[in-house]
Amino acid sequence: MFPWVHEFRWELGHLIFTGGFALVTIGIVTTIIIAFKKIYEIFREKKVETVMWQAAFEDFPAHTKTCRHAISGILKQRTCNNHFDCRECAVHKQLVQHDIPEKVFATAGDDGNTEIFGLNIPLDRMYHRGHTWVKQDKDGNYLVGLDDFGKRLVGKPEKISLPEIGSYLHANGTAWKMKRGNADTRILSPVDGEVIETGDDEKGWYLKIKPNDSNGDTSHLLKNGKEIKTWFMKELERLQFALSMDGVGASLADGGILIDDLPTSHPDADWDGVYGEMFLEP
Repeated sequence: MFPWVHEFRWELGHLIFTGGFALVTIGIVTTIIIAFKKIYEIFREKKVETVMWQAAFEDFPAHTKTCRHAISGILKQRTCNNHFDCRECAVHKQLVQHDIPEKVFATAGDDGNTEIFGLNIPLDRMYHRGHTWVKQDKDGNYLVGLDDFGKRLVGKPEKISLPEIGSYLHANGTAWKMKRGNADTRILSPVDGEVIETGDDEKGWYLKIKPNDSNGDTSHLLKNGKEIKTWFMKELERLQFALSMDGVGASLADGGILIDDLPTSHPDADWDGVYGEMFLEP
C-alpha cells in the first residue's frame, strides 16, 4: 500500500489509501504540536495551578459549588459553573447590571463584627470560599489571613510554610501550606498578586499582597454581610456533613459555640479528608 513496499503500484486505490494515511498522520502530529504548545504556554505563564484548580472543581459535590447568589437569596437555586470566579461569570455581570439592590454587592462599610456559634466574623473585609479573608491596607495592598472558621479547623498547626517574598500568586492557587498531625493542607490564595510581606498568627494576617493591577478586582469575593453570614452557616452544615461519617458531627459545638481546636477534641477524625473538603483543596 506504500511506495516503499515491494510490488507497490501507482493505482487509484493505493493512492487513496496513501493520501488518507498521510492526512491522518498530519492530523495527529498537528494535534500533538498544539497540545505541547498549550502546555508550554501554561508553564510559561505560570497557570499550572489555575488549570489544576479548574480540573479539581469539576469533581466537587454539588452542595460545595453553590453559587454565591443562591447563598444570598438573589437566586432560588444555582450551582456555580465558573470555578468560583465571578470576574468571568456572565450571570454575575448580568445581575450587577440589572435591578439588583446595590447593597448586595457593596463591601461592608462598618468595622463591626458578627458572631455565629462563637465564630468571630469581621464585616470590614472580604471572604474567599476557601476560608481566607482579604482586607485592603492603607497603602492599597491586600492583607490576607485565615478566617476564624479555618483557624478552628486547623487548631494549632505544627508547621506553616509561607511563600517567599516576590512570589506571584494566582487566585485559587496555593497561598501557603499548613501541617497538623498527619494532615497537610494547602490554603488557597483569594487574589492575584505579588507577595511583598509575610506575617503570622500574632499579626493576625499571613500575607501582604500587591495586586497585579491598580483595580485589584475582588468581585469574586464575598463582601455583603448577608451573604457572608449565610455562607458561614452553610459551611457549618458542610463541616457537620464532612465529619458525620466519623460520628463527630453531633459534638462540634460546646455550649452553642464552635470548639476552638477541633482536631484536639476529635483526634480520630479523618482530618486530611476534612481539610480537603472544607479548604477546597484540589
